[in-house]
Amino acid sequence: MTVVFMDRDGVINANRSDYVKSVDEFVVLPGALEGLARLRTAGVKVVVVSNQAAVGKGLLDAAELERISEKMRQTVSEGGGEIAGVYYCIHRKDESCDCRKPGTGMLCKASEEMGFPLEGSYFIGDAESDIIAGSKVGCTTIFVLTGRTPLEDMAHWKVKPNFVAPNLPAAVDFILDSENLRA
Repeated sequence: MTVVFMDRDGVINANRSDYVKSVDEFVVLPGALEGLARLRTAGVKVVVVSNQAAVGKGLLDAAELERISEKMRQTVSEGGGEIAGVYYCIHRKDESCDCRKPGTGMLCKASEEMGFPLEGSYFIGDAESDIIAGSKVGCTTIFVLTGRTPLEDMAHWKVKPNFVAPNLPAAVDFILDSENLRA
């Protein structure tokens, strides 16, 4: 079974410098729904793992985060895709938890609860913390350029991604080709 772990903001939906704080601020990126639908059609499982420090900072509450999650899942489903699981870290950076990426707590919890392997899976993200977290657990990492991190920043990263894609559909192409799942 092929499993793709992915970040939310900057991969599925537009990232905001002031956080996605409401359902109205959740805006799907161009091509994301099509890419997610192709993963579902190919039998690939998708799990979202996302740092959401806005909750820890008091900028939104857990109930609104859940509403945003439901909107994401519904929108993806209506577009032909499916999200098997959603995991969030709501802590601030200064809380030093093990679930906040680049920590691996969310990934390990998702793997344990859902029975999905980490090693040999894929991780799509738009930040260095995503690439580090995915690398630590043996995922093939893909950096997408649809988030806030410009490609030039990657030159200074200690851990480099296995692949760089302009967007989620291109990352999906890479995964489907790598797994010989392209229809």
